[in-house]
Amino acid sequence: MIRTRFAPSPTGFLHIGGARTALFSWAYARRHAGQFILRIEDTDVARSTPEAVQAIIDGMDWLGLAHDEGPFYQMQRMDRYKAVIQQMLAAGTAYHCYTTPEELDRMREEQRAKGLKPRYDGTWRPEPGKTLPTPPAGAQPVVRFKNPLDGVVAWDDLVKGRIEIANAELDDLVIARADGTPTYNFCVVVDDWEMQISHVIRGDDHVNNTPRQINILQALGAQVPLYAHLSMILGDDGQKLSKRHGAVSVMQYDEDGYLPEAVLNYLARLGWSHGDEEVFSMAQFCEWFDLDHITPSAAQFNTEKLNWLNAHYLKQSDNERLAALVRPRLEARGVTVGDTPSLTAVIGLYKERVATLNELADAAEVFYIDIHPSAELLAQHLAPEAVPALADFIAGVRDVAWEAPAIGALIKESVGKHGLKMPKLAMPLRVLLTGQAQTPSVDAVVALFPRETVLARLAKAPQG
Repeated sequence: MIRTRFAPSPTGFLHIGGARTALFSWAYARRHAGQFILRIEDTDVARSTPEAVQAIIDGMDWLGLAHDEGPFYQMQRMDRYKAVIQQMLAAGTAYHCYTTPEELDRMREEQRAKGLKPRYDGTWRPEPGKTLPTPPAGAQPVVRFKNPLDGVVAWDDLVKGRIEIANAELDDLVIARADGTPTYNFCVVVDDWEMQISHVIRGDDHVNNTPRQINILQALGAQVPLYAHLSMILGDDGQKLSKRHGAVSVMQYDEDGYLPEAVLNYLARLGWSHGDEEVFSMAQFCEWFDLDHITPSAAQFNTEKLNWLNAHYLKQSDNERLAALVRPRLEARGVTVGDTPSLTAVIGLYKERVATLNELADAAEVFYIDIHPSAELLAQHLAPEAVPALADFIAGVRDVAWEAPAIGALIKESVGKHGLKMPKLAMPLRVLLTGQAQTPSVDAVVALFPRETVLARLAKAPQG
């Protein structure tokens, strides 16, 4: 059984890097009819917050990455971690260490002065024939894992290939603090073991944790999962992704007007590919997804590509669904969406022209608020020779059939009578009705408005 997990720390939002890790873990489980587990690694009590937990769950829900088990919370499993530590102490694979933080600092300073790698020197590590110091009275020890001294710890990373680390490079990791609280690396090991995780798919900032975790798993006699470490995501400028170019909460993409399917499709292509395929559903992605085609090099975030994908999905989306997404955006601006024109009809006319839901809201807004085009904008687009044609159009609007073809015919008739070209009348109509010089076909725009609104807005035109 394939079992993957997404294990965020609730010290912040679910960001793009975490969302990609969750997506790849979810898709791999789906591809193999396995299980996807959500685990909240909340042992950093000082920084973990309920709000951050909720933000992670909200982000997963918005993306549609449903978990099969969980969410499990590490803070609720403390008794189990402590029991395993006691077993390791009894088995001799862990030991009490009374070295104080101040002693550790001095030890590391001396090692650096000698050009050595700073590390714990093993003072309290029990060995055959070794006499340990007497524990200081009243001192609370930490618990350290007794890491192997010789040989290498190695794994075949499913993204990065063979990785080998000499055990001599690793010192004895603290697995429980002096207050008895188990540490992050130890909790992860116990969870992956007891949750029977088969594949650990995570960011490559965890590569350094992996040899330590493998050694602890082996000391416990546990099955070692397969590891796949995903390379980092760079910003548009090639620098490490930061808040200024995308490393924000996934829910910010919702606020900015992106559809979840566009974000998912984009994330799927950040470091993974299936031939030249750019646009695909999540069902198709799960059918294709494997770990062999993840590139070990860093992926680069490209906002233009995300916008292009979002525009594609907007075009493909049902107008009713888009209207339901745009309506609260308009209401949040204080815009009351009336029955006329139909917001669904407005969406249908404009969705081909925008890249985000927010741009769609911008376009729709002008149909439900008062428009006051500036004199400068009118002067720019309403030439004196077009004023008589506009007057003829206004006269005809009172009786014309209220549909785009008839309105279009009236525009042609009005400009033809005065020997003008279509833009001479179409441009001022756009400006007077929407306050914008760029719109879809002007006859379709006019037809969306109630006749009374058109007459009221056109009445603001300068008279010749």
